Amino acid sequence: MEAIVCGNVQECSQTRFATGCHEKLFAITGKRKSTTIMLKKIIVVCLATTAFSFSLFAQTYPYQNPRLSADERAKDLLGRMTLREKISQTMNGSPAIDRLGIPAVDWWNEALHGVARAGKATVFPQTIGLAATFDTAAVYETYNMISDEARAKHHEFKRNNQLKRYQGLTFWTPNINILRDPRWGRGMETYGEDPFLTASMGVAVVKGLQGDGTQPYDKTHACAKHYAVHSGPEWSRHSFDAKNVSQRDLWETYLPAFKALVTQAKVKEVMCAYNRFEGEPCCSSKELLVNILRTKWKFDDIIVSDCGAIKDFYAPGKHETHPSAEAASADAVISGTDLACDGSYAYLESAVNKGLITEADINKSVFRLLRARIQLGMFDDDSLVSWSTIPYSVVESKEHVAKALEMARKSMVLLSNKNNILPLSKSIRRLAVVGPNANDSVMLWANYNGIPSHSVTILDGIRSKLPTENVIYEKGCSLVDKNVFYSYINACQFDGKPGFKATFRNSKDFTGPVAAIDQVNKPLNYDGGGNTVFAPGVNLSDFSARFETVFTAPQSGEVVFTISADDGYRLNIDDKEALSSWGIGKQPRKTYKLAAEKGKSYRIVLEYFQAEGNAFLNFDLGYYQDVDPAAVADRVKDADAIVFVGGISSALEGEEMGVELPGFKKGDRTTIDLPKVQEDLLNALKATGKPVIFVLCSGNTIALPWENDHVDAILEAWYPGQQGGTAVADVLFGDYNPAGRLPLTFYKSTQDLPAFDDYSMTKGRTYRYFKGKPVYPFGYGLSFTTFQYGKASLSKPVIAANDSLLITIPVKNTGHMDGDEVVQLYVRNLQDPQGPIKSLRGFKRLNIKQQQTATATITLNNSSFEFFDPQTQMMKVKAGKYELLYGSSSADNVLQKVMVTVRL
Repeated sequence: MEAIVCGNVQECSQTRFATGCHEKLFAITGKRKSTTIMLKKIIVVCLATTAFSFSLFAQTYPYQNPRLSADERAKDLLGRMTLREKISQTMNGSPAIDRLGIPAVDWWNEALHGVARAGKATVFPQTIGLAATFDTAAVYETYNMISDEARAKHHEFKRNNQLKRYQGLTFWTPNINILRDPRWGRGMETYGEDPFLTASMGVAVVKGLQGDGTQPYDKTHACAKHYAVHSGPEWSRHSFDAKNVSQRDLWETYLPAFKALVTQAKVKEVMCAYNRFEGEPCCSSKELLVNILRTKWKFDDIIVSDCGAIKDFYAPGKHETHPSAEAASADAVISGTDLACDGSYAYLESAVNKGLITEADINKSVFRLLRARIQLGMFDDDSLVSWSTIPYSVVESKEHVAKALEMARKSMVLLSNKNNILPLSKSIRRLAVVGPNANDSVMLWANYNGIPSHSVTILDGIRSKLPTENVIYEKGCSLVDKNVFYSYINACQFDGKPGFKATFRNSKDFTGPVAAIDQVNKPLNYDGGGNTVFAPGVNLSDFSARFETVFTAPQSGEVVFTISADDGYRLNIDDKEALSSWGIGKQPRKTYKLAAEKGKSYRIVLEYFQAEGNAFLNFDLGYYQDVDPAAVADRVKDADAIVFVGGISSALEGEEMGVELPGFKKGDRTTIDLPKVQEDLLNALKATGKPVIFVLCSGNTIALPWENDHVDAILEAWYPGQQGGTAVADVLFGDYNPAGRLPLTFYKSTQDLPAFDDYSMTKGRTYRYFKGKPVYPFGYGLSFTTFQYGKASLSKPVIAANDSLLITIPVKNTGHMDGDEVVQLYVRNLQDPQGPIKSLRGFKRLNIKQQQTATATITLNNSSFEFFDPQTQMMKVKAGKYELLYGSSSADNVLQKVMVTVRL
């Protein structure tokens, strides 16, 4: 009897219910009482302390033992699964397997610049802005906070028995594609145009998300995407073939960041891209997946497909490289793609039966998937997982909001400041704020975002610096259109809550259980591009939605309701149909005009269904006003200065969007020019003779060849997150000295760019190959103070194989304001005249007090001199002389030079 008890005590300690039982057994058996009565009491005590429905003596298996390695546990569990059960786990919505205690999971989660699409979260600046900080330590700290929020939110969902999409621990970020062309709509999700900067930022992100590796369980899992040779066009990505890519471009531009994240940061997932590479879909590319990722880089963790990418192999009008779903799924798994973010892998059982793939091939993928969940603690009790103790109070905590402000400040890039018009005086008598982005909180969030409790618009930020009566506001114009739409969304509420109540069902006819309920306090702007659901728990297709609100007219007059959608919609006002387009397919934009009476309330119900294709729904209510630049200028001409807040927004640029407006196509841009309606208004504002400061919000390059004629200062604010308005105002009024640097090149015009679908870098793309004169070069940014660089010193003039050297660069703040300077180090390979003009190989952000000197010490190891070798068609370090170029940007006229010799 005693032997049996001891065996079960040991067993008990290795399972979820064990801790309390084990302690009680030890306490009692430690008294050496061994009677049958005492043993029965022990059993009763154990059963009383566990919430599980199996006895103390129930069988446990190795996969349930947290003391074993993740490999051992995954191998044991795999051996207990049927083929059908294994296949069920290879799709992003993996069902529960109750008989084995495997809970359901949806692998899809997002954390591009904060936990996304799962309600409340801190929204940090969009990643292109984070890249502009040139501060990897701060980026690491940011993503450590994001993973804190991720863990806290996950365990809160888990406590409430929620296992929906965007509630798990596997985050499909960072996007480390190279921003090769500024027309790409998703460029804002990247870290810019440079491979080294992208790799440096990406490594910091992964380490911040996954943890330092010292804990028994990983904090979360990150994902390097989209592998590889992927950066638009969005409109053709499901059929596009990135072909004729040179080996130089592949290895020097498109692969370095992925290699760094795999080999240095040990990223746990890699997402293969939608497009083809040299004829093969990226998710079955033998070169990318087998030869490079699995073989050369020894990556043995999860490869996940982009959402719908496997279906693209065989769907009509897409790649059409495979004859069937069975053939596509089999080829993808054999090539190394473990997890399909679509339903194609459901055909794997049929593929096995047809001899297209073996169960042993599938086992490799399922093993990796099971191991990853074990590494995250998903099969163990939360009491064993230290991350589960992170309190929910960290979500949008004061510390995290403060960090969002810090990162927004650090991201600001001062592009122009004629006659030192900035900073503005806080004693200014009258300041006009004009522009379509000035009072737009949603613009601050960009895409792949969470929802903050409060956002500070740029107008809010400016108003906080001055007496209310000193600030006048005019929207002035829209982003693109020649008339301005003023939304009445703030005049809507339902059951005492602002905005619309949204109710979703996973049926086209509004039947069945409710899939999700949401409260939406902004214009409805849903787009299913990139397989993005309208709300967690809602299907991508075959669903319906009802939006309800009560609109109280703030004034008498015409109210315009505007709708466009794919598929059908109908609008009722006070139970009467106002608009209807109840068909399948893209429905035309329609408007309805209501003669409203001030103070009267109107019940609004909008119904929408989606059947097939790409779901989108746009709806707003308000009124139009024609743009009259001269009239706007006349209304603000008495101001002492004018701040124009314009640019673009993620409503125009983004992932495979349904929006097509002048200059935009499916989320990409057809031109990099500032929309003409904004340029015309800037002309009118400048004609007042008053100083004009342009706050530019964008996720990418905007052509500004006219900047000296139109404006007196330009501040690039990106999409700066929930604290963006405070950060902008802090810079405008001198409470923060800007030090952001451009992670991309600002070209003069679209004519400076090669064809959008040409993936060759050597045809003049990015600062590394562009031979023209940019408006603002990569790495550029001004300050309110001045810096002087001294002569650099090297720890050694010659570097041998597997050696490293230190370059020490003195920098003096010669101005009268404390500030940051970003010291940049570029390498020019004199052995290869056909290679890049120069390549970033190091940077350091320094805080330097006025009239003080600081030193930047940058380490260069042997790999810093690794470039593509045309003779061997490989990356290698060649013996010879290299130029080290250091200074405040990539522009030749600000760089100093020192030589170093490499010997092998």
